[in-house]
Amino acid sequence: MFERKMERKLLGCMDRISHGRITLTLPDGKTHVFEGAQPGPDADMTVTDWRAVVATAARGDIGLTEAYRDGWCDSSDLAAFLAFGLRNEEAVEPFLYGHPVQALMIRALYMVNANTRRGSRRNIQAHYDLGNAFYQLWLDDTMTYSSALYAPEDAMAADPLVSAQQRKYDRILDGLGAGSGRVLEIGCGWGGFAERALDRGDFAPKGLTLSHEQAAFARTRLGQGAEIALQDYRDEQGRYDSVVSIEMFEAVGERYWPTYFGKLREVLSDKGRAMIQTITVGEPHFDRYRQGGDMIRSFIFPGGMLPTHTAFGAQANRAGLRVEDAHRFGQDYAETLRVWLTRFESRLSDVRALGFDESFIRVWRFYLAACIAAFDVGRTDVYQYRLAHV
Repeated sequence: MFERKMERKLLGCMDRISHGRITLTLPDGKTHVFEGAQPGPDADMTVTDWRAVVATAARGDIGLTEAYRDGWCDSSDLAAFLAFGLRNEEAVEPFLYGHPVQALMIRALYMVNANTRRGSRRNIQAHYDLGNAFYQLWLDDTMTYSSALYAPEDAMAADPLVSAQQRKYDRILDGLGAGSGRVLEIGCGWGGFAERALDRGDFAPKGLTLSHEQAAFARTRLGQGAEIALQDYRDEQGRYDSVVSIEMFEAVGERYWPTYFGKLREVLSDKGRAMIQTITVGEPHFDRYRQGGDMIRSFIFPGGMLPTHTAFGAQANRAGLRVEDAHRFGQDYAETLRVWLTRFESRLSDVRALGFDESFIRVWRFYLAACIAAFDVGRTDVYQYRLAHV
């Protein structure tokens, strides 16, 4: 009886889709095909256990991630399926966001993961200290874990992703408007930007990270050329000609946005420039996003929060900084993610050899596919902002 109720609810939602096409196979073996009047993703989903539908109805994409992780459902193209859901948000809303009570409970759990100094160390280490060997399997040779910036000529490169990542770094360096000087990088990763800065000019980079694994890798990579500090950005006391932060702002947490921008203003010299690359969430979706939960904040980046484009500029302005330039390139991120997912899939035997099980693999596949879908449909974007003192 309960299964029939869930079936009616699910099929009723599918009857209302407006974009794309979906082939849906349910646990009873029956296949249903639905097509909207507008173009969109061609998706498929096979549900082998009704618990997948129940979990998704209760907890939205968090429940869907759990169901996928546990093998209760599958798709031949997960990114297309997730993009289909986002394009048909109004029709599938009961399954996209889950039950309001569950959303409140999830939001309460996020408060536990707030990015205090101790919380930031815990949250960053939970993600980046999975081991350098894991990330080396599927990142490019620059060990860059942020969006590349593509151009047509990348197709001629030995590794188009490496070429596009270096272009991203070059645009940031160009935006600083200096060929030398002290540069602080807040969230330095494995040292890719610092390496490029040392190659390009007479810079003295200092990189901050909370990941032991990243710090060890970056120190070996850069030698005496750069200082790598295992340090919270809030504890930085120096003053720098330039400041760079590449996709670290997402991990700050909304509560600490004023602190972050205040620190930028404090450490940036009077005539200096800061280049900040960050993912943003679309303005129409921000209120629901910040009040609820999602799989990325639950499984991948605890404590994180994406700003909107408007919110980023407003926070900077309140701190005494102005946005001089904003460059958006969200579709480049979708392409970067597609390359990462393809490489990840090609190295699954090596991932398993590192000790990661099928549940881990399926969650990471879901994470990368979900990000592809969000950028493909424009739910998220990525910007490079150039900031200066007001």
